[in-house]
Amino acid sequence: MCQVFAGQDPARYESITRRLRLNGQSTSIRLEHAFWEILDEIAAAEGTATPAFVSKLHSEVLEQRGEPENFTSLLRCACLIHMDQRAQSRAEQSTAAHALAAE
Repeated sequence: MCQVFAGQDPARYESITRRLRLNGQSTSIRLEHAFWEILDEIAAAEGTATPAFVSKLHSEVLEQRGEPENFTSLLRCACLIHMDQRAQSRAEQSTAAHALAAE
């Protein structure tokens, strides 16, 4: 089992820093490549660029909870939520397809 994890391409977990603006302030965020790919996917689904999506998310967190203690961790967890929702959606679609096939 560990081979699945240990054997992954090192490029997936390479840290990448992107510069962007959060609430008008220039900053940089360092995340693993795999998380940037997921954030790019989420932003595209929202019809926006990744920096704009990340900035909007930061603004919403500020409104709801104040300044997050660790925004990069929040981004990683947002990616996990997205992946969980995607998996759940696929499972529901598969169940619906099987139900239609059984009729």
